[in-house]
Amino acid sequence: MAYEVKKFDQLIGIEGLSDELLMNHFTLYEGYVNNSNKVAGLLFEMLSSDRAGTPEYAELKRRFGWEFNGMRLHELYFGNMSKGGAVLEEGSLKEKMTAEFGSYENWMKDFKSTGAMRGIGWVVLYYDSIGDRLFNSWISEHDGGHPAGCTPLLIMDVFEHAFMIQYGLKKADYIEAFMKNIDWKTVSGRFDVSRAK
Repeated sequence: MAYEVKKFDQLIGIEGLSDELLMNHFTLYEGYVNNSNKVAGLLFEMLSSDRAGTPEYAELKRRFGWEFNGMRLHELYFGNMSKGGAVLEEGSLKEKMTAEFGSYENWMKDFKSTGAMRGIGWVVLYYDSIGDRLFNSWISEHDGGHPAGCTPLLIMDVFEHAFMIQYGLKKADYIEAFMKNIDWKTVSGRFDVSRAK
């Protein structure tokens, strides 16, 4: 069964992210979906023709993680934004942020500071259900560096394609625009579902 491109057209016209920026970003995301399908198909063909032990098969196996996580991280990223955002209401996520970081404002300072670090990648607010902990993490590559067993709750893309067309080198301005458009209802929902497991 093939992965399908999800539509995020509801983000067109969002404050702080131009339509040109978003359309380019959507096209990049579609490439990850298409390549996930292509690589999965090639792996199946190779497995079916007894070529699973070949170096080509091994490289495609590695490539699949890059394409698949590129697809999923973009879906989570686009999915945790909405026009005008949504305020983080009092509730389980805000309480947990306050317990972990001392305050919501401290969490935000840590998240923004992580995003402002030199380099390209992703900033992810994770929930570790085993340790019952929240933490912000930097991920340099799609397919490596994700903490095992943790659930991504809030994802911010800080690869250049997410901001350079509009903001040039002013990554901090992009981060501010992103923060204003976080859909906290979606993020809180991810937390509640993960915590209930």
